[in-house]
Amino acid sequence: MTIRDARPADQEAIREVTLAAYVEYAALMPHLWDGYRANILATLARPAPAAQLVAERDGAIVGTVLLYPNAAALPGADVAGARRPEPEVRLLAVAPAARGRGVGAALMGECLRRARAWGAPALTLHTTGMMQAAIRVYERLGFVRAPALDVEVAPGLTVTGYRLDFDRAGQTTYHTKPGA
Repeated sequence: MTIRDARPADQEAIREVTLAAYVEYAALMPHLWDGYRANILATLARPAPAAQLVAERDGAIVGTVLLYPNAAALPGADVAGARRPEPEVRLLAVAPAARGRGVGAALMGECLRRARAWGAPALTLHTTGMMQAAIRVYERLGFVRAPALDVEVAPGLTVTGYRLDFDRAGQTTYHTKPGA
């Protein structure tokens, strides 16, 4: 598997993989799905200033993620009120047929590497409780809940913040849960 920057020719595959990864949540949020899908497509249509990364296996795109640099205005900032001082991961997506093969962890590893190279103190992201597989990946990598980053995006739907801090030498500062 290769992790690389997306190319213009990858855009259709990126949309397909991302929508295939996220459509499973449509049934869990039927009254919000159309708006969420439109937001996903709008974000993918104009990913700048984010780095758009892809995971490629045997010539096919099997995963994708956006990595916003320090202090970038995030899409939907009017909703989230967000200009984060740290880089932020958005729209991590793994093709359903490629799940369980380390694709998400590899994409996140590249995001961590780039954030460290930028001299960032931390890397942040948002997710929801319905995305349990993603949360397991994030927590295995050392991300911890950061309630100060939580945002209620619709009545009854809060996106929960996660953060992974780096120490001054650029290493990951791992947090352990009590009793772990």
